[in-house]
Amino acid sequence: MSILPIFIPHAGCLHQCVFCNQKTISGQKTAALQGAKEQIARWRDRLRPSTANEAAFYGGSFTALPLTLQEKLLQLTDELLAEGFIGSVRLSTRPDYIDAERLDLLRKHKVALVELGVQSLDDAVLAAAERGHDAQAVYAAHALLRQYGFKTGLQLMVGMPLQNFASLVDTAFQAAALKPDVARIYPLLVLKDTPLATAYKEGRFAPLALEEAVEQCAMVYRILAEAGIKVIRTGLQADEELCAEGNIVAGPFHPALGEMVKSCLLREEVTPALAELVEQGVAQASICYPAGWESQVRGQKNANLHYWQQLFPVLKLSLRSQGERLEVIPEE
Repeated sequence: MSILPIFIPHAGCLHQCVFCNQKTISGQKTAALQGAKEQIARWRDRLRPSTANEAAFYGGSFTALPLTLQEKLLQLTDELLAEGFIGSVRLSTRPDYIDAERLDLLRKHKVALVELGVQSLDDAVLAAAERGHDAQAVYAAHALLRQYGFKTGLQLMVGMPLQNFASLVDTAFQAAALKPDVARIYPLLVLKDTPLATAYKEGRFAPLALEEAVEQCAMVYRILAEAGIKVIRTGLQADEELCAEGNIVAGPFHPALGEMVKSCLLREEVTPALAELVEQGVAQASICYPAGWESQVRGQKNANLHYWQQLFPVLKLSLRSQGERLEVIPEE
């Protein structure tokens, strides 16, 4: 499966959350259609036609666009579907721009999955972020999407203003209870030209440290995964726009954040097993894992190995790429 990405930056969104630095630009909605056509033309030369491919509208609140523009954009993917170049379409939007009329249009054009930018399910956190809607809007939008037969995705954020650990845990469990098909987890970054950047410079907001962000993302990931929800991305895409010089003022950005989160989850799984072996007097053990997992087991710059060596200095550890699952085996 390959993704055919179609970026419509900020088009349609009538709000500015405190963490967003994309301003409404005159003519941007019109430019969205021409930009989509150009992107599709480029991807036609790069992708092999297949019904396993999926077109994905990114970057804007799609259903907040005028219905006529939505239809014109979806007519572009209609052509790709008819040709067998793709087999499905997904898009992302705000929960407060979901209603019967909009969903009738999406269903008409065979959109399969709709992702909601949820961020938090704590009304106080949503208000502090100036999201413009409450948690009830998320529940209502998700229910209506399910009623119309759409697959769903939820996008959650860690490190938001007024968001403490208890709030985040509660949001993760509430999101899991909705049973979306997929989820994404993002750390909040302080971007230039945002209300949050002003608050940061005035000392009214402090972003998470990288280690805190990894641990909180891992907690949310674990809750969702244990509920059977597939987390399809953790951390922001390190694209040219995001990484432009001076764009990130502060915050836990790392291009390998997703890998670090998975490594954190593996550490949390392995540590109790190692502790049990130490209690039993075992002096040597192997951590066995499937092929391709070594970097996650070791951790960024061998962080996991250093952690276990400091925590269990009496235990001699070795790593083995073998088997189909993660396990800890005592050695004689």
